[in-house]
Amino acid sequence: MNSSSGNDFGLRGRWIAWRNRLLSSPRFQRFAVRFPLTRPIARTRARDLFDLVAGFTYSQTLAACVATGLLERLADGPQTTESVARQIDLPRAGAERLLRAARALGLVESLGAAWALGSAGAALLGNRGIAEMIAHHHLLYADLGDPVALLRRGGGGGALSGHWRYAESAGEGDGTDVAAYSALMAASQPLIAQQVLDAYPFRKHRRLLDVGGGEGAFLAAVAQRAPALELGLFDLPAVGARASARFDSAGISARTHVYGGSFLTDPLPPGYDAITLIRVLHDHDDAPALHVLRAVHAALPPGGKLVIAEPMAGTPGAKRSGDAYFGLYLLAMGSGRPRTPREIKAMLRAAGFAKSSLVATALPLTTRVIVGTR
Repeated sequence: MNSSSGNDFGLRGRWIAWRNRLLSSPRFQRFAVRFPLTRPIARTRARDLFDLVAGFTYSQTLAACVATGLLERLADGPQTTESVARQIDLPRAGAERLLRAARALGLVESLGAAWALGSAGAALLGNRGIAEMIAHHHLLYADLGDPVALLRRGGGGGALSGHWRYAESAGEGDGTDVAAYSALMAASQPLIAQQVLDAYPFRKHRRLLDVGGGEGAFLAAVAQRAPALELGLFDLPAVGARASARFDSAGISARTHVYGGSFLTDPLPPGYDAITLIRVLHDHDDAPALHVLRAVHAALPPGGKLVIAEPMAGTPGAKRSGDAYFGLYLLAMGSGRPRTPREIKAMLRAAGFAKSSLVATALPLTTRVIVGTR
């Protein structure tokens, strides 16, 4: 028997096979579009399918808006097509085509003969991290030019992986190799930090160590919420140097300590009753991720807490962002995968943690939080 047949998977498998035969039938498709009761469903399904087909052009429209600074220009007030064209250095016809495409996506809106910033465009301008992600997506698009080839080689070696390679040398050098990736992570950190800080009470701890903390954007946010908390950051030496500069500028150097090292090879400093992994675990494959969790377990005292915060697969209402976006994004990065909360909890058990729990966040699309107890 063919192992892929519906008969091998019980009643649900047989139902799915019947459903798919029906939905793929041209005769049924014609009927569904014409019959009043099924017509709205058919139209919705057709629109969803077209969005899958056209998604690349939507993302490129967004990229063009960011690259030209179109949204920033309209933030100052309505502009005519001619004015927009001059400011973003496009011919009038090109500017109008971009404006019309952006209007279709809610990024801008027409106001008589002029153009104004749309609601989606205003929301985008309010989150610099998203704009930074869009600006560097051309690297991802290059790697996805042949997605089958990317899947066959298992990632790595592409344009996007250049943002990640500094980790392979343990941050040796003058730090210029870490600047682009660290700056990107720092720019996208405020929204993440806000959700984590709203979800977990760091004030109850005495000392907090942020492992893989980058330029220190998360710890700087924690410092404002928990003024009595002693803070530590562990990351590659070149990255830690950038964090030290941030802490100096923020006036919190006296209560912070920066440790240089690789959490894949070096032990973590002890003496902290809470440790955070903010968007770290999903950047690593299973073996190194489990190694990091065991290193955290070894560094924590009994009863100490590990706070994991990152986008997770299988998130209700946001399943596409998990496996469809981050799954391929991390493949192009050359390391890591999105995991479900159940998978992360299983890894925590394997690392020796006594228990773990999922903590609600305001925007699980971008961040979910799991707290492990040693």
